[in-house]
Amino acid sequence: MKLILLGAPGAGKGTAAKMLTELDGSVQISTGDILRGAVQAQSELGKQAEAFMKAGDLVPDELIMGIMEKRLQEPDCEKGFLLDGFPRTIPQAEELKKLLAKLNIELDMAVNIDVPRDVILDRLTTRRTCSNSDCQAIYNVKSNPPKQEGVCDKCGSPVVQREDETEEAISHRLETYNEKTAPLIGFYEKEGLFFAFYPSILVCCFSYAFSFCRKRCTVSVKCNHFSISYSFVVYGTFADIIYLYF
Repeated sequence: MKLILLGAPGAGKGTAAKMLTELDGSVQISTGDILRGAVQAQSELGKQAEAFMKAGDLVPDELIMGIMEKRLQEPDCEKGFLLDGFPRTIPQAEELKKLLAKLNIELDMAVNIDVPRDVILDRLTTRRTCSNSDCQAIYNVKSNPPKQEGVCDKCGSPVVQREDETEEAISHRLETYNEKTAPLIGFYEKEGLFFAFYPSILVCCFSYAFSFCRKRCTVSVKCNHFSISYSFVVYGTFADIIYLYF
């Protein structure tokens, strides 16, 4: 499958992407990941991106698209990909559309994970992260606390609240999202690719219907915070989603 995952910070895009990649072998791609990868590889585009990042400036869209173009042509994208939180703006969406056409890649759909603001605030303000940069284990003081308060189960380092996960910081991030990224819903609705996805509805299985072999199989997947449900009708390849919700 080839999907774009939309949704506010804390909506669960990364968690959903990890589940789906395990299911069908597609690869999760985020802007942060491809930028870090390009910088680490010290490619020409990576060196240019690094200069902006070290200066504390935003990496220009044209540079991000150049790195994205190379990433989408790597072998692990052949089975499909999930763009996690990209594009973020209408101009990026327009450039991505041109890029996919250039690469002869057909996008299946853009899925918006719609989570109420109060749920996101509660989820992120109760999140804690291991301070060890080599570990970065994530906890939640309500649903998944460390065994010993304030201490990482995996490496023993202090578990802290990130500066960007205070209520004030999250409120600002949500305002930025509503201003710049939420309009992507209208963009992909016009493209006929939009699908809404509501985590508040709890269903716990993935169902696939393969018309070419008339065989149906069901897979149940759960994590600490929610279960996820898919149902596909596939005609040799990914073709249609009957329903998609949590």
